[in-house]
Amino acid sequence: MYFIMIFGRKLSYLFILNIVFLSSFQIHAQKFHQLEGRWDLEMDFKGETVPSWLEVRHSGVETLVGRFVFMMGSARPVAEVKIHGNKFSFAIPRQWEPEGNDMVLHGELVDDMLKGSMIYTDGSVSSWTGVRAPKLEAAEHPKPGKPMALFNGKSLDGWHMDSDNSQWTVVNGILKNTKGGANLISNEKFTDFNLKVEFRYPKGSNSGIYLRGRYEVQIADNMGFEPSDIYFSGIYGFLEPNENTAKAPGEWQTYNITLIGRRVTIVANGKTVISDQTIPGITGGALDSKEGEPGAFMIQGDHGAVEFRKFEVTPMN
Repeated sequence: MYFIMIFGRKLSYLFILNIVFLSSFQIHAQKFHQLEGRWDLEMDFKGETVPSWLEVRHSGVETLVGRFVFMMGSARPVAEVKIHGNKFSFAIPRQWEPEGNDMVLHGELVDDMLKGSMIYTDGSVSSWTGVRAPKLEAAEHPKPGKPMALFNGKSLDGWHMDSDNSQWTVVNGILKNTKGGANLISNEKFTDFNLKVEFRYPKGSNSGIYLRGRYEVQIADNMGFEPSDIYFSGIYGFLEPNENTAKAPGEWQTYNITLIGRRVTIVANGKTVISDQTIPGITGGALDSKEGEPGAFMIQGDHGAVEFRKFEVTPMN
């Protein structure tokens, strides 16, 4: 009888402790905020529509943090997104922008859409809007279509430039960008695909390929560097390759890239450096932020010299 009473008291004590623990957990549990998630933004910046991107998520119990992508550079950490009812704000230091103050964004959540303004480093104010980024579900067993040579080895047919400052030529079957100038954009747009390219660059050069015109795969003279999301074969500012396989300048190199939904696999110079990883959002320099739509390929030509002798796309259905 004594054993039963002691055992019963222990059970009661444990029961009370569980109630206290659960109550305490509920008090300190994270509370989901409607602002949380990923947002595709469009900004009216100095008379042009500029694509941007925002991610907001919890850190601890009450703090909201995030990442922000503007028209240039990589994804930038947001230390705190301050909430004021349905409104919010955050500040970020400049990255590649002209000298001046931190950029400050003010926003408001209305009917699951965002709108707001940004104070630029020079003090000018731009308005912007945002919608939730689509999930872009990946097909489990996509079927490859017919391979397409987007570069025909003879001309720039099938491509156009984003400015009049074109440095692109075709010489002896090689597509060349001799120095910083216009970006080269494919006329045709794609959703899911496999891309095979062969390229080379001179010492110190920098370029990239934008998948769907939105996600940059970095091309740069980074041989011997530690792997980084802003170096060779990284998804700029987001996904770091597990190995830096860059060759020396002047050597021909290869990318074999598969993009299904948001999931990307990159084989660089014969080695898988990114395997079935999720691209969170657009990278700096994207053509647009309409992630739910098919997009063109863009070869970055405004940074440095680069050459291609193969640009073959296989659509995936």
